[in-house]
Amino acid sequence: MKYIGKAMSRVDGVAKVTGKAKYAVEFAANNVAYGYIVQSEIAKGSIKTIDTTEAEKQSGVIKILTHLNAPKLAFTDKKDKDEFAMGETPLRALYTDKIMFSGQPIALVVAETYEQARFAAHLVKADYATEKPATETTKLTAQSYELPKSVTQNPPKVKGNPAAAFKSAAVKIEAEYTIPIEHHNPMEMHGAIAAWNGDKLMIFDKSQYVYNVRNHLASIFGIAEENVSVVSTFVGGAFGSSLRPNYYPLLAAMAAREVKRPVKLSFTRRQMFTGHGYRPFTTQKISLGADKKGKLSAIMHEAVNNTSTFEDYEDSATYFTKTVYDCPNFEMRGKLVKTDLPTPFAMRAPGAVSGMFALESALDELAYKLKIDPLEIRLINYAETDPDSGKPWSSKELKKCYTQASEKFGWKKRNPEPRSQRDGKWLVGWGMATGTWGAFQMDATVRIALKADGTAHVSSATSDIGPGTYTVITMIAAEFLGLAPEKVKFELGDTKFVKSPAQGGSWTTASVGSATRSAALEIIKKLLPLAAKENAEFKKATPETVHVEDGKISFQNLYASVAPSVSLDMGELLRKNNLNEIVEVYEAKPSKERNKYALQAHGAQFVEVKVDEDLGIVKVTRVVEATACGKIMNPKAAHSQEMGGVVWGIGMALHENTEIDHRYGRMMTANLADYHIPSNADVLKVETHFVEEEDKIVNELGVKGMGELGMVGIPAAIANAVFHATGKRVRDLPITVDKLL
Repeated sequence: MKYIGKAMSRVDGVAKVTGKAKYAVEFAANNVAYGYIVQSEIAKGSIKTIDTTEAEKQSGVIKILTHLNAPKLAFTDKKDKDEFAMGETPLRALYTDKIMFSGQPIALVVAETYEQARFAAHLVKADYATEKPATETTKLTAQSYELPKSVTQNPPKVKGNPAAAFKSAAVKIEAEYTIPIEHHNPMEMHGAIAAWNGDKLMIFDKSQYVYNVRNHLASIFGIAEENVSVVSTFVGGAFGSSLRPNYYPLLAAMAAREVKRPVKLSFTRRQMFTGHGYRPFTTQKISLGADKKGKLSAIMHEAVNNTSTFEDYEDSATYFTKTVYDCPNFEMRGKLVKTDLPTPFAMRAPGAVSGMFALESALDELAYKLKIDPLEIRLINYAETDPDSGKPWSSKELKKCYTQASEKFGWKKRNPEPRSQRDGKWLVGWGMATGTWGAFQMDATVRIALKADGTAHVSSATSDIGPGTYTVITMIAAEFLGLAPEKVKFELGDTKFVKSPAQGGSWTTASVGSATRSAALEIIKKLLPLAAKENAEFKKATPETVHVEDGKISFQNLYASVAPSVSLDMGELLRKNNLNEIVEVYEAKPSKERNKYALQAHGAQFVEVKVDEDLGIVKVTRVVEATACGKIMNPKAAHSQEMGGVVWGIGMALHENTEIDHRYGRMMTANLADYHIPSNADVLKVETHFVEEEDKIVNELGVKGMGELGMVGIPAAIANAVFHATGKRVRDLPITVDKLL
């Protein structure tokens, strides 16, 4: 391979650092007006009256929309298209007087300038009929419920007789683990610009899935899907927060139609905390039974996460538990609790990072109870086949990850006793964990045009929320078209391009990349008749026997007595045949062969922490992570993805927590001063390593996703290291000073 597997800088890097890259609310629109959202001050109840009189008098105010004067739209309870909707009653902004959470939009002020809209918004007054909100998940668990099997993607799973096996186990661990609400906080805040031309809608939106936004808005406004154009060429981070359309594109489009001019609408940072979901509050009960040698005989895992009163969202924290370790008896259940809060939603490594925090912490507790090395107990219970389905793995190099990461970390030097390692006043702790994520692939379509000037245009409606999709698809196209990367232009994030899935789940390269590879090979196939007209040797060629590189297609007839290699310029071939371009539109689908195997990516994380014995301050001083996720397409971007996962894991373990004042059901830490995330000073030495796997089952590129995987085991590894350092087991995240003093 000339490009795949080699380090390559981002093709969009210069555009991003010079400001040439345009994000959703940076596009130009003639005569644009500005919107500002007014939010509810209560968490539960209804609006008795809403007074916009004073606000409407202010300079520059064009219109104020509330539930009283908002236009009645086309949707019904079953016609609000959203592929990620979890029920038939998603939030519909300005549709009713009912209040379901604090911060719910109750009005939209449209004005000539943003400042005028913001000022007037603060003059909108609402009088409420207030009810007492219930937002504390731990006090509502008696009301928890399971979703019907026909609805949930994570139905209860029972194998063997786990209750009996646990009861008779020689050694047992029973523990409860808690994860608070956490919020996506990408640098780019959510926003949109909407403009109408007759019954055609153009909208620039921050989205991970432009086709979903298109279909959603078409269903709401009762127009043909083809009449909605959605553009999202650059996204400044999303992490799951833009998989759904959210409520602001609707408000922007509604306002634009009402005032008959383009409207720009953007969340403030505070509005980000109630506008697009969050990682739910989750409690998990884990029961492990084992013999005295550490072999697991029973795993029981129950997770309860909060959802809203109007939608069901299950975070699937137990989804991967049944696949990680060889155990004959297990039971996994997920339950929900309704709270008067916004609906939670997928946040990087949804379910997996939460579930593995509980499982990997409990297994660490078991290891200490048995006085077995935490790495050794994982090897004792290593799953050579999928414990859930019994299927063989398409590939699994987790043992090599354990070996490589532990050796580079120096794990053998570890003193197993808690509080046994010191660095002056700092207690030193070492911990480790396992990470896993699915090797997913979705249907995806790509269009490639090979042009007579020797360049290629590649397009697909996928997104690039930051992992480097622009770059990796350019690399794949360049590799299989035989062109230099600078000769390939890849465009994405627009509904004028062919459909691709949402960017989420770490499936984009496997999905869009596979379509790109196949489309490129079809282009080469279409070149062969042209090449045969030019040189008779090519009549014996097949797509498998030709070679493309540097803009040329070459063939060597190995069966001829004299076998000279013939080579033709591809652009010149098109020109000689009076062709401006050759086009291929290819839809790639997961192969049926995948169904015969268990498909996952794996990783091992080793962490060193230092804890100030007097102050309880925790520092993550060293991380070594080894990951097995198929073929590494771009090592430079892959390293960046894994580092990002580690940093997020540090935040989840030590910093992130959305505090709620349960008296009022209000999220209190709705800014980046009070909602803590890691800064540069919190991130010290991070090593990422890759154990490549040869896997042609997952897809023909052999790639598995890594965006989620890199963080999955990190919070557990940090918590385990903190226990080793201090002798204190913290089971509720984040691990803060008050829990250690």
